[in-house]
Amino acid sequence: MLLQKKRWESMAKGLVLGALFTSFLLLLYSYAVPPLHTGLASTRTSEGAAPCSPAPSEPEPVTSANGSAQGCQPRRDIVFMKTHKTASSTLLNILFRFGQKHGLKFAFPNGRNDFDYPAFFARSLVQDYRPGACFNIICNHMRFHYDEVRGLVPPNATFITVLRDPARLFESSFHYFGSVVPFTWKLSGQDKLAEFLQDPDRYYDPHGYNAHYLRNLLFFDLGYDSDLDPSSPQVQEHILEVERRFHLVLLQEYFDESLVLLKDLLCWELEDVLYFKLNARRASAVPRLSGELYRRATAWNELDARLYRHFNASFWRKVEAFGRERMAREVAALRRANERMRRICIDGGDAVDATAIQDAAMQPWQPLGAKSIMGYNLKKSIGRRHAQLCRRMLTPEIQYLTDLGVNLWVTKLWKVIRDFLQW
Repeated sequence: MLLQKKRWESMAKGLVLGALFTSFLLLLYSYAVPPLHTGLASTRTSEGAAPCSPAPSEPEPVTSANGSAQGCQPRRDIVFMKTHKTASSTLLNILFRFGQKHGLKFAFPNGRNDFDYPAFFARSLVQDYRPGACFNIICNHMRFHYDEVRGLVPPNATFITVLRDPARLFESSFHYFGSVVPFTWKLSGQDKLAEFLQDPDRYYDPHGYNAHYLRNLLFFDLGYDSDLDPSSPQVQEHILEVERRFHLVLLQEYFDESLVLLKDLLCWELEDVLYFKLNARRASAVPRLSGELYRRATAWNELDARLYRHFNASFWRKVEAFGRERMAREVAALRRANERMRRICIDGGDAVDATAIQDAAMQPWQPLGAKSIMGYNLKKSIGRRHAQLCRRMLTPEIQYLTDLGVNLWVTKLWKVIRDFLQW
């Protein structure tokens, strides 16, 4: 009886301590994470904060740098609107490498690896920001606010972003972020995604915490209302505004073709756009949507579907203008170069599960409750010519930001807490 009493006392103490610790974590998180629907007015930098240079209301048209009369001049001022679950981490690595190689000035977030997402971007969120400061590259996750971003880069900066088939993006987002969207906790079936799509209005709460991850996420990331009525004329107005503001919209499904267009637009070298696929889920964690579920996911994300259809059409017009045969040659050259780097850099030649990654510096960030994101093992013996490039190409986002001197205290504290609680 005495032993049983002690056991119950020990359990009671554990529950009390657990409750207190959880309350502390929730309080800390409430300070670290911004409110979801922050209004534009509250995110604007004060009127006295001068932009780095006079900015036009919309960006100047940019034609292929290779087609300019004065020859090819690499472009170094770039805004990458980093969307979620679109291969954007792979493109981020490309920009990190280019900026580091040429000693360019990044606008980085302060304390986290994003600009207080899902709040709107503001210049004041940039690490060590001073009024009038000017930057070459902005590329971390944000909720886009054109005027605030525009004020940080020169007038001739190139604006790019990347889109993905909305049904596939929704599927990926549901599996990656679903555990941090409370209204999904009501789903009790084995296949929660299928259950949700059978009657999404039954579960979806537009004002729920993190709800933006599960409907029209592209529209949301680009700074628009993701719950707009699809019949509203604002939808088409927003799509045309994106077309005016961005010089190139890449497509995740045609990533190599997108990089060829980007290389041509920016007048970069082939080495500048080499890549390994980063932040990818293992195959067993990537269920494919059936025909009916795919249709339902597309309908549920109708704003994103309209956005994607528009830029899918404009993408292929750009390919036609570039030349189909020329595109095929350059894509083949990119794939050969990527394959060569794979043989030089990657131990075993392929991505591996998180549990098989030997170097903690190569361990990617994982979603809550799962280790589904794959990574790489760097070969032990790599020649001096390729050693630095190999390591940079394989370094995950958080570690690369640290290497670039970014203050990530919130992100690192959250990792310590997750590791302690084994989340």
